[in-house]
Amino acid sequence: MKYIYMSLCTLLFSMCAQAGPSLQIGTFYDFMGANQSSFLKRIHNGGTSTAFVKIEIKEIFYEKNADSREEPLKIVEGSTRDGLVASPARLIVPAKGTQGTRLLYTGDRSKERYFRVRFLPVVPEKEDKFAVSDTEREIYEKDMSAGFNVMAGYGMVFFVRPANTRFDTKIDNTADRYQLKNNGNSVVVIDSFKDCAAKNEDDCKPTKKVHLIPGNDFAFEKQAGRVYRYNLIEDEKNTPVVVRR
Repeated sequence: MKYIYMSLCTLLFSMCAQAGPSLQIGTFYDFMGANQSSFLKRIHNGGTSTAFVKIEIKEIFYEKNADSREEPLKIVEGSTRDGLVASPARLIVPAKGTQGTRLLYTGDRSKERYFRVRFLPVVPEKEDKFAVSDTEREIYEKDMSAGFNVMAGYGMVFFVRPANTRFDTKIDNTADRYQLKNNGNSVVVIDSFKDCAAKNEDDCKPTKKVHLIPGNDFAFEKQAGRVYRYNLIEDEKNTPVVVRR
């Protein structure tokens, strides 16, 4: 009986927690090509109530040891931000509906830059500048509180390729070791990397996806009886690769 009671409580809490907005942002990695200055990102709300979404953008700086840090965008010439800007930066997405924001880039394109874009569902406040009345704001806040709603935000990484994008991926394939090094000036993707037994395709390690930043390398030791497969993606060029010892 105790088990049934606990199960019912869990089910009811789960149903309440699921009530409200539920964001879906599509892919978690997007790219702006060398000939682009804007990118349309669509946000879908699969939940049962309107989502009020704030968009936050910070620049990512990758270190030599694979660590990274995030910093707010710098302001230049009074009010202009150097980097990526979302327009609009606030979205009202109806239940089961979709809205879009355009990511605009202003700044230097001599080198590649990286940004973290976060989509944060919030209960609208006056300072958020959402176009809702005080009454609508109060009703929404009460509904969210009554539903025990947990609103989850989502982040993505956005790559802005340099104006003169150049790909130069070097492969060093020896008897025991395999290495890729990105000698170009833009990120390449090692997609769907699989390490499987040669005689049993069901015997595989978890699939990997690696974004190889310029100047960095990806390497692994080759094992007897194993086969390694991946797709090397250089912008629109997709090259399937198979490696054996």
